[in-house]
Amino acid sequence: MLFALSSLRGSPVDATDGRAGTVKDFLFDDRTWKVRWLVVDTGAWLPGRQLLIHPSAIEPLDLGEPSGAGLPMMGMRDDLALSVRLTQRQIEDGPDISEHEPVTEQVQSMVYDYYGWDRHGGLGLPGMNAIASPLSAPPFFAETPPPGLAGREPRQAGDPHLLSVDAVIGYHIHATDGDIGHVENFLADDAVWDIRYLMVATSNWWMGQHVLLAPFAVQSVDTADSHVRLNVSREQVKSSPPWDPVAAVDRITEQQLHRHYNWPGYGW
Repeated sequence: MLFALSSLRGSPVDATDGRAGTVKDFLFDDRTWKVRWLVVDTGAWLPGRQLLIHPSAIEPLDLGEPSGAGLPMMGMRDDLALSVRLTQRQIEDGPDISEHEPVTEQVQSMVYDYYGWDRHGGLGLPGMNAIASPLSAPPFFAETPPPGLAGREPRQAGDPHLLSVDAVIGYHIHATDGDIGHVENFLADDAVWDIRYLMVATSNWWMGQHVLLAPFAVQSVDTADSHVRLNVSREQVKSSPPWDPVAAVDRITEQQLHRHYNWPGYGW
């Protein structure tokens, strides 16, 4: 089921034995477009700390059924909490991150090592920490980009491929022949935690319209000038199948969209 990542911002995060904090952000890899980390604000429980939790530690989301024809992103329950397969003690004793420093490969390696997670999706690594229950990242968290998303040029700050969902929302979208609007949200798959679509508000270019763009359309994400640059034209976007942001994105809608742009499918 697809849901809007920003709709989880501020939701409680529950460890196996109590509240661990709230969702502050998600970090994703701009090569694979997979959510790599949940950023947790521990609040009053551990004041001044922020933590990284791998999506493989998150229990399946209870998104419920959309109200009417709306997507779960529009009808998200107010009481929705993310449950993680970690204890409060595991989280408390784990590495934290600085709010104002980039999340480097070294920081991520510390987190992987502490919890005994295998970043490449192989077997767990027991014995790496006395209180850690090894959690092996499933195959869909592997680092290999899917077809059509390889060959992106890296940036040079922190992890060169790691981006904040919260930061990229609002970036301008630039087609091959001009701006078309801005990033309004990201639609992710709750089963595999990959970003399937960018929700784009077309602003003054096409007043009041919203379109969906898969990462296959993204040429680059430029943090220096807050732009997402596309490999498709304005006309391709304007002639794409219509999409109502309060209607469900079903398989037929996705297939029509992918046929229009000649994008690969998502395993249909």
